[in-house]
Amino acid sequence: MPSRVRLDEFIAAVVSGDHAGAIERYYTEDASMQENAAPPRVGRDVLVAHERAALARVKSVTSTCVASIVEGDRVAINWVFVFTDHVGKTTRFDEIAWQEWRGDRIFRERFFYDPSTLKA
Repeated sequence: MPSRVRLDEFIAAVVSGDHAGAIERYYTEDASMQENAAPPRVGRDVLVAHERAALARVKSVTSTCVASIVEGDRVAINWVFVFTDHVGKTTRFDEIAWQEWRGDRIFRERFFYDPSTLKA
């Protein structure tokens, strides 16, 4: 079960822009991530590679934690991301991350969002 301090450390890593590093430090080796109802990606190395590839497609990303809740091994985070692409266009992306923790690491995460907000 994550402590509030541990969760706040994870959130701070993401807010600082260290998205791939946060996955490396805060996820279990066998962790999974799932976008809405899509099949999950499995394995920390796969998750890190996917995150780095996603970040390479944009010039910058600003990450804000709107709210977070810890209830035992379950965590919910409302994230707002503002992506700036390589030509300067920005897109605002609002999602809920539903996490299951094993000890002090995330082992399952599912994202809930409106996919139409990702369309150019």
